[in-house]
Amino acid sequence: MKAPAIFRNNKALRVLLIVVVVMALLTAAVLYLWYNYSITSVTITGNSHYTDEEIKDMVFTGPYSYNSLVLSLMYRDKSIEDIPFIEKMDVEIINANSVRINVYEKAVAGYVEYLGHYMYFDKDGIVVESSNSIMEGIPFVTGLSFDYVVLHEPLPVKKSSVFLTILSVTQLLGKYDIQTDRIAFDSEENITLYFGNARVSLGTDDFIDEKINEMHLLLPKLQGYSGTLHMENYVGEEVNFSFDKDKDPNEISEEENDGEDDEEDGANGSENAGDEAGE
Repeated sequence: MKAPAIFRNNKALRVLLIVVVVMALLTAAVLYLWYNYSITSVTITGNSHYTDEEIKDMVFTGPYSYNSLVLSLMYRDKSIEDIPFIEKMDVEIINANSVRINVYEKAVAGYVEYLGHYMYFDKDGIVVESSNSIMEGIPFVTGLSFDYVVLHEPLPVKKSSVFLTILSVTQLLGKYDIQTDRIAFDSEENITLYFGNARVSLGTDDFIDEKINEMHLLLPKLQGYSGTLHMENYVGEEVNFSFDKDKDPNEISEEENDGEDDEEDGANGSENAGDEAGE
C-alpha cells in the first residue's frame, strides 16, 4: 500500500531541507575559514638573490594558497626546492593571518664566463646555475683553467681547494661590505682583486683575513688612482705596502717621442761624424 502523496512530498521536502542546511553550513564554514584565515602579513627572511615579491610568486602559486590553513597543508613536511640559488624554503604559519617564509640560499662563491653564459658555482666548485644575466653581489672570477662545464657538476680545475679560497675571499669582502669587479688568479693561484682602475695584489691565501682587513682600510685612499697595491709580502706584522702607479698614456707617448728624438739626434750625429771623418 502506497503512502499518501502528501507524506511522500513531506519526506522529499525534509531531505531537500537537510541538503540545503548542510550546504549552507558548509558554505558558511568555508567563508569563515576563507575570511578568518586569509593571509594578510608575509615575512620573508634569508633572501638576497631574489626580491620579496619573487619569493612570494614562488610560494603563493594560486588563489587558495593565500589561506593559511591551505598553505600549511601544502607545505607540511615539505620544502620548496629546485630553484636556482636556493637550497630550500620553509613556510611557517605564525597565526591565522600571518606566515613567515624562511629562505635558505646556496653558498654561491662566484661565477665564471663560459661560451657566452655566466656559470655560478658554490663553495665546492659545483656549478649550480647557468644564466645570461649577472647577479649582483657575486664576484666574477678569472684565471681558472677548465675545458668544459657541466651543470650540477664541479668545475674541472686542477686544484679544487681554490674554491674554498674563493669562498673565503667572498665572505670576507661581504664582511667589510666591499664590492670587487673581479677576483683573478694566476698560474700559481696568487690572488688579485680589481677595483676600477686600481688593483690589489694579495698573493697567496696566507693571512687572507688580515690582508683583506688591512685592504679595506686602504681602499678609500685608492679612489681615483690607477695602479697596483702590493700586499703579497704581508706576514701578519705591520708593514708598509707599496703602490705602483700606472703610467699615464700621454707620458708613455712623450717618452716614446723623446726616444725617437734621441735616436734621430744620434743618427744625425753619426752622419756628421762620418762627414767630418771623410773631410
